[in-house]
Parts: sequence; structure tokens; C-alpha cells
Amino acid sequence: MENGIASAACDDTCAGTEADIDVVKQKLVDDSTAIELADLFKALGDPTRIRIIHALLQSELCVHDLTEVLGMGQSAISHQLRLLRNMRIVKRRKVGKTVFYSLDDDHVEQLIVLTLQHLKHE
Repeated sequence: MENGIASAACDDTCAGTEADIDVVKQKLVDDSTAIELADLFKALGDPTRIRIIHALLQSELCVHDLTEVLGMGQSAISHQLRLLRNMRIVKRRKVGKTVFYSLDDDHVEQLIVLTLQHLKHE
């Protein structure tokens, strides 16, 4: 016993584990994919962007609509939309001079809906 802490023999194995480490290693995402995934979650890690995404879950909206819904300035909304568009979270559709935004695909919607369900089941 050292400094009141019991010392245990170091064992490099996990008794009782059923994991096949080689299979886990083969299925592990590569570094590039891990970086992309982390970047996606960073983009989703901002409350303003989450509110924009949630608003777009309800309906396709233009920047003016989003400023009204979120009570924010056009510049701030446009900045966040640009980031979300670059991350392929939202897409845009131009009609004349008006640009409408919507979620890029069903995967984004599923990600948000599932996360909200997860939060409600705490």
C-alpha cells in the first residue's frame, strides 16, 4: 500500500471480455472520417445554429423569415447559414432574388429528431 492507496498488479488483459479486438480495429473509422464527424458535431455545438436547424425542421425559410423567428440580425443569421451550408447541413434554393434554406437531407433531420428524443428520455 502506497500513500493509503492499494496497489494492484498490472494486468494487460480484461478478464471476461468477449470483444474481438481485431474486428473492432478493422471496423474503426479512419482518421479522416473521425475528423469529418468531429467537425459536424462542432457545427452542431452552437445554440444559434441548433435553433436555425430546428426552425428549418418546421419549414423552408428565407433569411428574413429566420431573422423574425429567431429575433436576430440578418448578418448573424447569414453567417451561421454559410457555415451550415459549408458543412452540408443546410441547402439553399434561389427564387428570383430570394434565397430559401432547408435541411440538406433526411439524415440531418433524423440526427436532430433522435437527439431531441434522447434528451427527453433522461
